[in-house]
Amino acid sequence: MMVVCRKWRRLGDVGTNVVAGLAALLCAATEPAVAGRLIGYASGYPPGEILISQSAHRLYFIVNAGSAIAYPVAVAKPGKEWNGPARVLGKYVEPAWSPPDSVKRDHPELPGIVLGGSPHNPMGARAITLDRDEIAIHGTTRAMRASVGTAASYGCIRMLNEDVIDLFDRVAVGAPVMMMP
Repeated sequence: MMVVCRKWRRLGDVGTNVVAGLAALLCAATEPAVAGRLIGYASGYPPGEILISQSAHRLYFIVNAGSAIAYPVAVAKPGKEWNGPARVLGKYVEPAWSPPDSVKRDHPELPGIVLGGSPHNPMGARAITLDRDEIAIHGTTRAMRASVGTAASYGCIRMLNEDVIDLFDRVAVGAPVMMMP
């Protein structure tokens, strides 16, 4: 299935069939956490779901009924927050980035597009797009690493590149995401 998003450039087809989804869940349940940290987490949410806590600045990937992988993240800055459910819409490796209008308004010096793989690309190594307008879970630039663990974004969830690569390999397209206060 081809996945296309307005702000992120398609780099390949992403399998969304049942086999791919099951493979992602099996991977998540059997591979040790290289990035992030495996924690005891009794959430009541199903394996493969992503929970994001704005107040804790953490993203939790649910592994099973009693554990999750916790990653530090940058969440939306005041006035840009969002809450509630979403779904993973697509997965991209080193995507190109076009600043949304709200970012361009605040930073008119930004170019219209930053090519994928550029050290200045705020998407970083991976982008996991959500079914909300211009929102993604993504990596970061070297200069922006210090923002992880704070409220700094325009609505996206910013992760360290090593963490977003780990999450990218675990999460399936279509997976539920829940943003909590």
